[in-house]
Amino acid sequence: MDSGTRPVAGVDYPRTFQEMDDWFRDEAACRDYVRRLRWPAGFVCPHCGAADVAWIMSDDLMRCRSCRRRTSLTAGTIFEGTRKPLRTWFMAMWFVTSQKNGVSALGLQRTLGLGSYETAWTWLHKLRRAMVRPGRDRLSGTVEADETYVGGPEQDKWGRDIERPLSRLPPRRMARASAASACAGSRTCPRTASCRSSAMPWCRGRSSIPMAGAATPG
Repeated sequence: MDSGTRPVAGVDYPRTFQEMDDWFRDEAACRDYVRRLRWPAGFVCPHCGAADVAWIMSDDLMRCRSCRRRTSLTAGTIFEGTRKPLRTWFMAMWFVTSQKNGVSALGLQRTLGLGSYETAWTWLHKLRRAMVRPGRDRLSGTVEADETYVGGPEQDKWGRDIERPLSRLPPRRMARASAASACAGSRTCPRTASCRSSAMPWCRGRSSIPMAGAATPG
């Protein structure tokens, strides 16, 4: 893969878990993949800068033919100093990047069968830092985001039932929340038909679909 081109699915990285399993069946395949990513045009000694084929030593270190110094394949990467197989790391990377709703350290530990929660937590944070693009641009223009709940937990209340101070809401939502507070049935309108306030056209109580607790015409 050229440094100026985007990686291609199925060519530069696996598209499916089946391809993942086929590509990286053993440690040698994983090491060869890391070697190609680090030195696409061939090994370059980090000590003397010589571009030459290196000797692969018995301890998996690479020895430069020019300066005779040895280099670790994983030096300077998130794998540096690890005692786990690279295949396990690759499985962790696949699991973290393929989950739509994110991954927890506990979930990573259970999926990979890691011996300790601390290991899973360390791995997850290393992978998260590695996925941050250096020099990334700031958000600009129109930015769309999912709903966000602001504020701490309240006793015996969860999710949408939590009351939030109006001062923490954006101006538009503050105005709507102020209008909603005047409606006695606004907190129950998703479940009953008691609210029919014409002042709140967004109220679900105005829906023509009968809701729980609503009397249906005979």
